[in-house]
Amino acid sequence: MELSIVIPSYNEGEHIYDNLMEMASDIEAFCTDYELVPVNDGSKDNTASEINRAAQAHPHIHPVSYEDNRGKGQAVKAGVLASSGKYIGFLDADLDLSAKHFDAFLKRIKSETEPCNVVIGSKMHKDSKLDYPPIRKLFSFSFYVILKVLFGMRCKDTQTGIKLFDGALIKDIVSKQRVKGYAFDVEQLALASHSKGVIAEMPIVLEYRRGESFGRIKMKDIWKMFSDTVGVWWNLRMKKNY
Repeated sequence: MELSIVIPSYNEGEHIYDNLMEMASDIEAFCTDYELVPVNDGSKDNTASEINRAAQAHPHIHPVSYEDNRGKGQAVKAGVLASSGKYIGFLDADLDLSAKHFDAFLKRIKSETEPCNVVIGSKMHKDSKLDYPPIRKLFSFSFYVILKVLFGMRCKDTQTGIKLFDGALIKDIVSKQRVKGYAFDVEQLALASHSKGVIAEMPIVLEYRRGESFGRIKMKDIWKMFSDTVGVWWNLRMKKNY
C-alpha cells in the first residue's frame, strides 16, 4: 500500500463520519492505493460508532479503537503501528486542514531532486494561507523560538496537524516515543532529526473551524506541552536516553 493516513479522534462524533467521507473523496483524486486509519482515543460520545459506520460504508477506512483515553500521542502511535503504507501521514479529525494537501506532500517526499523522508505542513511558510486566531499565531512563533534554542531545529512549525513520513522511519520513531500528549509532535521531529532525517516544510491552507482561540487545548495542556518538551530535550541531549 502506498499511503496510510492516521486520524486521531477524541469526542468527534458530531462530524467524524462526514469528515472521513470527505477525506476519502479528496485522497482518491490523486491516490487509489491508500487507507484511512481513524483512531478512537477512548471517546465518551458516539465517535466509535460513527467511525465504524464510516468503515462499513467505505472499504478504505480501517478503524482502531480502545476504551480508555490515552492522549493524542498514543492515538497516533496506535494508528501508525496499525498502518501498512509505504508513506504514513497524520491529519487532525476536525479538518481545519484538508486531506488535499497530501497530494503535494506525496510528490515532495518522492522527489529525487530534493530528497526528504519527512514532510510537514507549516503555518510559518511564506505561501501558507491562514484563517487563524492571532493568539495562536503568537503562541506558534513563541514555541518555534523555544524549539530553536533547545534543539536547533530548522523547521519552524512542529505543531500543525498534518505531516507525512517515510513509513519505516515513523514506525521506528514511535517505538521509541515516550510523550503521550501534545508534545509528541516535538518528540517525533526531534527524533527524526536525531536519526538524520530530512524534514521538508510545505505551505498549507488552514480554515479554523472551532470557535475558541485554542480549540480544545486548555492552559494546563499548554503547560504540559512545554514541560514535556523540556523533558524531550533533557532525555535526548543531556541523558542521551533514546
